[in-house]
Amino acid sequence: MGEIVLKGLLSLLPIIWLIVALTGLKMAGHKACVGALVITVVEALFLWKMPAVDCGTSALEGFASALWPIILVIIAAIFTYNLSLKTGAMDVIKQMLTGVSADKRVLVLLIGWCFGGFMEGMAGFGTAIAIPASMLAGMGMNPITACLVCMLANAFPTAFGSVGIPTVTLANVTGLDPLPLAFTTVVQMLPFMILVPFLMVIVGGGGVKALKGMVGITLVSGVSFVVPQLIVAKFTGPELAVIVGCVVSLGCTILMARARKGREVPEEYNMSVSAEHAQAIDGHKALVSWLPFILIFVLLLVTSKLVPPVNSALAGFSTSVKISTSPNAGNASFSWVNTPGIWIFVAAIIGGFVQKATPKMMADTLVATVKQMSKTIITIMSVLAVAKIMTYCGMINDMAVFFVSITGSFYPFVAPIIAALGAFITGSGTSTEVLLGSLQTAAAEQIGASQFWLAAANSTGAGIGKILSPQCIATAAAAVGLVGQDSKLLGGIIKWALLELVIACLLVGLLSGIVPPLLGV
Repeated sequence: MGEIVLKGLLSLLPIIWLIVALTGLKMAGHKACVGALVITVVEALFLWKMPAVDCGTSALEGFASALWPIILVIIAAIFTYNLSLKTGAMDVIKQMLTGVSADKRVLVLLIGWCFGGFMEGMAGFGTAIAIPASMLAGMGMNPITACLVCMLANAFPTAFGSVGIPTVTLANVTGLDPLPLAFTTVVQMLPFMILVPFLMVIVGGGGVKALKGMVGITLVSGVSFVVPQLIVAKFTGPELAVIVGCVVSLGCTILMARARKGREVPEEYNMSVSAEHAQAIDGHKALVSWLPFILIFVLLLVTSKLVPPVNSALAGFSTSVKISTSPNAGNASFSWVNTPGIWIFVAAIIGGFVQKATPKMMADTLVATVKQMSKTIITIMSVLAVAKIMTYCGMINDMAVFFVSITGSFYPFVAPIIAALGAFITGSGTSTEVLLGSLQTAAAEQIGASQFWLAAANSTGAGIGKILSPQCIATAAAAVGLVGQDSKLLGGIIKWALLELVIACLLVGLLSGIVPPLLGV
């Protein structure tokens, strides 16, 4: 038992370092993550006795996985936004959105909650934070606030992101039926999907006072998001749950916003375009301005698993190769065509040409975007290398076994924490399902709890941990020009994430013997 505790505590050192470096020392994200990588390498080599070659090749796999597809998709998303600024399309989009409502709190719901959730459901890989946050910041919102509301929004759609891949993966690694698993996950997340829009309004509006006059529309935005998810997850599974929920929520939120049209917007929340800057916008101008984002939607939809013939045809343009020499490592897969970053670039370039952007303007914008992202690239590559080394040398497993051993029958109360730690390290809901999904169901079997309930807890905790991860924070910071200010974002989001994590632990633990029998799982 002593060895389990010691190894468990030592495995937490890279995480403890990141938290201290980012919050206590206020260190830039890329420096803190390089430090975490050094700590991980030293521990892997000298404490976990990982061969140097295995350690080096595992880090190399992390670097490659970071570059393709994660960094690719983030650069593509930010390039799309930056180009829309250069062409003036973002000014038109801002005027149109403020035409629906000039109230900053309503725009937080429309762009951060509904549109951000939709981007997570379709693409994932950081687009759900990068694009909405950059749009809100471009409309005049404080960049840190724009990031925080979009990070809050991203936690719980993560389980069904990229057309349901995390939950489908969880079902595969645990052997559980994906339909009841998806439904159980939505049931477990239901309180959060109603709570989060309220937290977003509070953060976006600068305090609890921002809820004045907003309770109705905020409640509708949350309820209309989660109810369709319950229905879709129950009868069709995880693939369409978030996508349908976001579309319904967007429609309902717009209807509620139009019903509020006659109300005077308090000055502190007013984001309307001044009369001297207002443009005459006809249908053609609106279509041209929105074209890149429309094309992103169309291309991601047509190439997704929702259109099997196209998806299957493009699946052949991929490579599976073993990079890490660790015996615990599998093959790393790279999809060279059908990956969100490629389609976002295609949409941005086509949209840019239609918006009269010259090749030079596009090239200059791309170069500027990559420069803007340079520190973020270092951050994400370091984090993915840490994740791969910790996984293959056994540090992640020892961390999880430590929690299982010391909690016993109270394990359901800490199940979300274990998942959150996994997502903090990897920055990915899917990776967390692969790493820890089987551990959650094995623990459930040992203590006589529902495997479906604790598997769902893995998704709940992973979503919360993801928004705290250095990878997520670096993406948000890069999107709004705050590169190197990761500590400010972590300091702003951590209290809300910890609140959600406490609620998740209580909810999973207290209801583990009540809700699963009612659901028949």
